[in-house]
Amino acid sequence: MTYTQAVEFFHSFLKFGINPGLERIKALCEKLGNPQNELKFIHVAGTNGKGSTSAMIAEILKLASYKVGLFTSPYVVDFRERIQINGQMIEKEQLAGIAQKIKKVVYALALEGIEPTEFEVITAAAFLYFAQSKCDVVVLEVGLGGRLDSTNIIKTPLLSIITSISLDHINILGSTIEQIALEKCGIIKEGGITVSYPEQLEAAKRVITETAYKMNNKLIIPKIENIQIINEDIRGTKAQIDGIDLTIPLIGEHMVKNCSVAVAAARALNSTGLKVSDENISAGVANTSIAARMEVFNDKSLILLDGGHNEGCAKALDECIKKYFKGKRIVAVIGMMKDKDYKRYLSIVVQNFCKVVATTPHNPRSLEARKLAQAASAFCADCVSIDEPLEALNYAKGVTNENDAIVVCGSFYLAAEVRNNLKTAN
Repeated sequence: MTYTQAVEFFHSFLKFGINPGLERIKALCEKLGNPQNELKFIHVAGTNGKGSTSAMIAEILKLASYKVGLFTSPYVVDFRERIQINGQMIEKEQLAGIAQKIKKVVYALALEGIEPTEFEVITAAAFLYFAQSKCDVVVLEVGLGGRLDSTNIIKTPLLSIITSISLDHINILGSTIEQIALEKCGIIKEGGITVSYPEQLEAAKRVITETAYKMNNKLIIPKIENIQIINEDIRGTKAQIDGIDLTIPLIGEHMVKNCSVAVAAARALNSTGLKVSDENISAGVANTSIAARMEVFNDKSLILLDGGHNEGCAKALDECIKKYFKGKRIVAVIGMMKDKDYKRYLSIVVQNFCKVVATTPHNPRSLEARKLAQAASAFCADCVSIDEPLEALNYAKGVTNENDAIVVCGSFYLAAEVRNNLKTAN
């Protein structure tokens, strides 16, 4: 099997859609020898901030001289972004070999009437790769929810981390913060340690506290008063968190709070047998990068790329724009999925833009550019639609100058299509 065939093999399971439940992943991993049982995990759930928090923790542990697996989603440009060890994506040949092994197992399961989803097959591939590679620890990001997510077949992790919780995937996880928090807290297992985002909504905080108590977990919540911002700009933030001086190369106040979770998690690991110094924490945070999360590029205009799509992401982007783009004329290139609450997202961010260029990412779930422009017109008087994302970006570049800014936002699928263009121009 070639690498291209391997990726096609994984994507072939998209037809089974999202189907929460642990029966299929348990059956799949059992036939693979339960590789997950050979590993130690830091399990990360939440609505927003999972990717950045996971990336910071993985980088801190790498600089503490551990062999660190990192499993995240979604990917932005390269499928292999999802499965990394010490910052290096899985080699194409290794992914192809693992896919070949899983294909045989999937065929055997099909004869039993068991058909795993795409995410379940990729999760199993990650477990197998990390076990074969003998990782010291794996930072494991939940795909959706927590309780019934395929990552949740692991035993009690070293840490369970709950990042910021807000409304998202309400058709699957529930329509209230309490219901969603209960699903996220499904990763909290007996006798572990839980680290929570410092400013949860009260309803979410209550559920986290009750679940941690019920599952006999030590609960750690960073204190906002122990976060001191020293300097901040469009390139990042210098801050002191719990007495550690940090350079955080990820912009926005929410990233500082995510960093406080990573700091608390890293320090908590010292009670689990892993040794992490404050120097490791400082160096690891400074070395963290993450694609399409308020990522800054310089072309003729300043360009901000953000793949967030829900209400929490919209509020963070709105805050960032108001703080760092004062006095600038801003043109937005927006693409979104039709199954997201795009009207709510637009109501928060579009007020900042003098012009909106709506576009259609190449995904069957995408909202048509014309319909997106129509929805955005309720909040901005100048909205146009250009179907092709790169054409939309080039149009935005053509109507801005060096004093203006461009914000590309609304979807990781859109980010994936334009990021290489932005990197080349940068």
